[in-house]
Amino acid sequence: MHSDSGSATVWWASLGALLWFVTLAVLVTAAARLDRDRATTAADLAALAAAARLVHGTERACAEARDTAEANEASLESCVITGSTAEVVVSVPSSLADRDVLARARAGPVHEAVSSEEVE
Repeated sequence: MHSDSGSATVWWASLGALLWFVTLAVLVTAAARLDRDRATTAADLAALAAAARLVHGTERACAEARDTAEANEASLESCVITGSTAEVVVSVPSSLADRDVLARARAGPVHEAVSSEEVE
């Protein structure tokens, strides 16, 4: 008998374990990115909905943001109106952990986002 008898089995088992680990890491990373993207999308849409309803008052704007967040399977955590800008924070349940994924977005007129030095 040679001293390397059965070593191919060990190498194939190690390669199989490595492939499972890489596959699992890719799947976990993809799920985390999907959760983050869902939260960001829900926050963006909620902020835009609130900004579109600001002319009807703060309560109606935040109610519209809440409805939009819930339509995107998110919860509205906060809705702050400053002037004609709406800033919202939403949460989406994580598919990986027992905690929520938070995202923040702000929407309002373009002229408030641009400083007076940039406008000529």
